[in-house]
Order: sequence, then structure tokens, then C-alpha cells
Amino acid sequence: MFARLPTVILRALMSASEVYRSPLGTRYATSAMVSNFGDTRRVRLWRELWIALAEAEKELGLPIPDEAVTAMRAHIDEVDFERVAELEAKFRHDVMAHVHHFGETAGDAAEKVIHLGATSCFVADNAELVMIRDGIELLLDRLHCVMEQLKAFAVEHREQATLAYTHFQPAQLTTVGKRATLWMQDLAYDMESLQALARRLPLRGVKGTTGTQASFLALFDGDHDKVRMLDDKVAAAMGFSKTVPVSGQTYPRKFDTWVISALADLAGSAAKFGSDLRLLCHKREVEEPFGKNQIGSSAMAYKRNPMKSERICSLARFVQSLAANPMGTHANQWFERTLDDSANRRLVITEAFLATDGIMNLLADVTEAMVVYPAVIEANLKEELPFMATENVIMRGAKAGLSRQDLHERVRVHSHAAAKVMKEEGRPNDLLARMRADDALSAHVTDAVIDPGMYVGRAPQQVDEFINGVVDPLLEQFSAHAGRFAPRVRV
Repeated sequence: MFARLPTVILRALMSASEVYRSPLGTRYATSAMVSNFGDTRRVRLWRELWIALAEAEKELGLPIPDEAVTAMRAHIDEVDFERVAELEAKFRHDVMAHVHHFGETAGDAAEKVIHLGATSCFVADNAELVMIRDGIELLLDRLHCVMEQLKAFAVEHREQATLAYTHFQPAQLTTVGKRATLWMQDLAYDMESLQALARRLPLRGVKGTTGTQASFLALFDGDHDKVRMLDDKVAAAMGFSKTVPVSGQTYPRKFDTWVISALADLAGSAAKFGSDLRLLCHKREVEEPFGKNQIGSSAMAYKRNPMKSERICSLARFVQSLAANPMGTHANQWFERTLDDSANRRLVITEAFLATDGIMNLLADVTEAMVVYPAVIEANLKEELPFMATENVIMRGAKAGLSRQDLHERVRVHSHAAAKVMKEEGRPNDLLARMRADDALSAHVTDAVIDPGMYVGRAPQQVDEFINGVVDPLLEQFSAHAGRFAPRVRV
């Protein structure tokens, strides 16, 4: 039955639960980012662009009556999407459906000047650049929040010695706080990249059908200066300091490769954090926040799965998979434009931003209240620290006049024996006891030798230097984003 109904009526009949909606919009992304790319925002931007165009054309001498611009402003938020759908079904053109609908609501005077001299990409491309710019600003809000939280975490745990890993095998020690600086450094680079990208992006501006501005040159009777001024005025009205110098019908699709690549980079930084935290959860050393009534598994009641970190990694994989897509679109634009970019970009740009926003929302939620278990960290250290202490034992014995080679051989034998017991019998590491029972080694197995603080190098100082030299100046530079975001995660 439903299949025979017109689309407009079908939409009205079907409830929200019967219509597929992207989980990025309903489950993962924040309401601010969803709104930024939503239909209401898009249409309002189109209308703002039409108003900016009309006002600039009027200022530069075209006979556009005051009442036309006044009416357009007065009716800017009156949008009937069902009426637009009817008009689109009639005209088979989304922009012209909105042109006609805006004319219907704003009246005859406005209807005569809406879209004067413009092509569809005047509103479509320029609005997208505004949404991209504002989407980046929202991501910077989230990044500032995450950096502040990780800073507090790093400072609190700057001295907490912990096993460091290479190849996920125990290596030398680091500190919990120092490890956090590695996450922060990636994100700091992302903040700088996103800011530079937002500043780099121009507006498409007023370029006409094939980018030659011929229609506007005709409107202004061949006055090139006025056409250039028109471009500048519209850009300023939309909050841009510049427009793309030359274009075809669209803004260069190369811009999209910059944008999605930057989002994929940010997603990668978040996934690195998420992967590390998942491994730390397995070691029971650090956990993501876990709600009082949260259920980790429907079957295994004891489980405390790192589900948010897993979701970060999952969404990051999706964003990274999108990075190559705009490159293909850019490479396949024919001459001044082809329309095979349109449907693709409607999916890729919005979904990439929504997914990245969902990642950053999760990252902010997790970093707000990570839980550290020092006792477990120390217990894990005790299993490996004796092996790391052997070099210092050898050095102390050699300084006391003993043979370095003899000491090395004794330590080698004891180490292999201790490792064999650990692996084959599952017993604790007894290397210290073995060395203390060896007359040649016992005097050199001191408390200082097995103090974890002896093996963290400059990790605590590196935390201080990184915070003071990098993080604090960066947070100050981005202070406009402070306090503008608080995470809210739906399970």
C-alpha cells in the first residue's frame, strides 16, 4: 500500500521509527553537529546567501527595492519542507524548489530578485563551506575539552611508574602521565592542523555558472570593479576574508580532500588512544569510566568491557575509510564541473563530520574520569622490574671490583631460570631472591636498585616541560573554545 503513495504523503504517514535514520545522527554525534549539517541549517544558509547577494547587488547599484530585502529577512525562517518536496517533485531540482518556496513566503518583490545572476552552486557550495568551517570549530571545542582533561590526568600521574611496552612486550619503564603526553601530542598537532585548515578555506563566492562571472558582468553593464566588489561583499557577509581566486562552477573539490584527510588524522589520534586504553583495561591498570548501573555483558555479569574505547576505534575506522573517497571525486571532475560528485558528497562530508564528532564526544567522556589502579600497576611492575634491574646490579658489582663477565654470566643463568619457572609453572618472578642468594650478587641487590623511580628517566620532567611548553600555550591560543563543550554519551 505504502509503495503507491506520493513521497510527500508517505513521509507524513511514516513515523520516525519506520524511517531509516543514520545512527551517526541519532546515536553518536552531538546535537550541535547534527544541527550544523541538518536540512534546516542548510536552507537557512541558502537564504542568508540570497539575502547577502541581494543586499550587495543593491549596494552596488542594481534596482533592488528595499521592501524585497526586508521581506526576505522577515521570512527567512519560514520553511515548509513538505511544500518544498512538492515543488522538487514538480521541477526535479532541489535548489529551484527552494527558490520558488522562498519567493512564495517572502512575496512578489522578493521573488523577483532571489537568486539574481546566481547558479545553484552559489548557495550549495558556499553553504557547505560555511558548514565545514563551523563543523571544524565544533571539533576544536571538543579537542580543547579533551586536552584540558588529559592535561589534568598527566599532571596527577606524572610520577606513577608503569611498564612501558615495545611490540607489546615489557620494555623500560615510563610513567602513566608521560604516556598521556603521547596521546596529547597527537591531538595537539590535530588542533593546529584543523585551525590552519579553517583559516585556509575560502568561500566560493559569486562566480557564476562556469566560474567566469559572466552573468554578474552583464548585470553591472561590464563593470569589472563592481563584480569584484560583489564577490568581496558576499564573502564578508558570510564571515570569510577571501574567496577562491578562480573556479569552475563549483569550489575546487580538492578542498574536500583536505577536510576529510584532516578528520581522518584526528580519528587516527583518537583511535591510538582508544587502542592503548583497551590494552590497559586488559592489564587492569587503567579503565574508562564505568557507570554504577552499567552492564558490561548481557551474559557475563562480571564484565567491564571498554565499550567506549572500542566505539572510538570503530568509528575511527569508518572515518579513515572515507579519506580516499574525495580524492576520487576531485580527480574525476570534468572541466568546469560534472554532477557525479553531488550524491557522493552529500554522504561523505556529512557522515565524516558526524562520525568524527561522535568520536570526540566519546573521547571527552572517557578522558573526563579515567580510573587508575596503582596497586595493579605496581604488581605488574614487580613481575618485570627484576629483569630490568639486572644491568644496574652488574654495574654496581663491576664498580666494586668484580669481574663484569662473571657477574653477567651469573645474572644470565638466574634470569633464565626465573623466566622458566614463570612460564612453565606459572609462579611469580623470583629473580631477586635468586640474586640475593648468590654471594657475588647479593650485596648489589639493594632497595635503590629495585626502586621503580630509578628507571623512568626524565618522564616526570618531560610531563612538566610538555605541559608548560606545549599544552598551556596551545590551550591559551585556543581559549575561545574553553568551556564550550561537555560530553554527553548515549550508550
